[in-house]
Amino acid sequence: MAPIIEVQNLTYSYGSFVAVDSVSFNVEKGSLFAFLGPNGAGKSTTISVVTTMAPLQAGTVAYSIIDDDPHLVGEDDDAIRTKIGVVFQDGLLDAALTVRFNLRIRARLYGLSDVSFVAKSLHLDDIMDRKYGTLSGGQRRRVDIARALLASPEVLFLDEPTTGLDPQSRNLVWDTISELRQRLGLTVFLTSHYMEEAEQADQVVIIDHGSTIAAGTPTALRTAYSQDHLRLRGSPEIGDALLNATIPCTRNRDIINVPVESPAQALSILNTYTDLIDDFEMLHGTMDDVFLTLTGTSLRED
Repeated sequence: MAPIIEVQNLTYSYGSFVAVDSVSFNVEKGSLFAFLGPNGAGKSTTISVVTTMAPLQAGTVAYSIIDDDPHLVGEDDDAIRTKIGVVFQDGLLDAALTVRFNLRIRARLYGLSDVSFVAKSLHLDDIMDRKYGTLSGGQRRRVDIARALLASPEVLFLDEPTTGLDPQSRNLVWDTISELRQRLGLTVFLTSHYMEEAEQADQVVIIDHGSTIAAGTPTALRTAYSQDHLRLRGSPEIGDALLNATIPCTRNRDIINVPVESPAQALSILNTYTDLIDDFEMLHGTMDDVFLTLTGTSLRED
């Protein structure tokens, strides 16, 4: 698929501090793109420039959004803003007003009067006349997404859309996003600290200290930066047998954990030591493993 956003050598500084250092990436049209990094990595600054909320200092950001003609951040900001929607981590709507009134106020900014189309798209009919402040977290996020869809954007930016939500609400928000992508062909640009959400992405870019440190599909990143493990439970002799065969493993009470390079290696171990094994589990590497391998385990401040 052709890129709808092309970022080349984006650099941004606050005085002498370089927050974003020559970052480049493409976002393909219709894709789910995950932009990841620890606190202070440069994500927010990058997104602020890409969404025209911060001035472009160096590099280029080009959108192919109107007849596939390039529109450049810093030159065509007004046109770009008509084609993107942004859902911030903190809601922008008035807690004392109803959902309907909140959406109508925002719709008027785009010269629109009818909000029924977004209410139907996000399944909001039952809560349109409730005050925004009385809604559950998942309901508020769906309303926030509806607000961002009022102008029928081609690209939807989601800044940690499910932070603080319970699992049921998170699933509901993601079901909504998946439905919108399939029905409207939306391109979704996601930031999240939930690595299982990044597993759904078509493309992932990870930055740290202002620079890109990895990029690829979730599968490619897991292959490169994580490892599968075989978890065994069985006879006390299983650990000694593995070590005597020079197979690295660690023991935690009655559980033996064995790093493996491939399913074939796991099968070979299971077949060789069948008589000593009562139970086993194959644990595949995750995006959490990838993230920690690349960015470390130390806590970061915002």
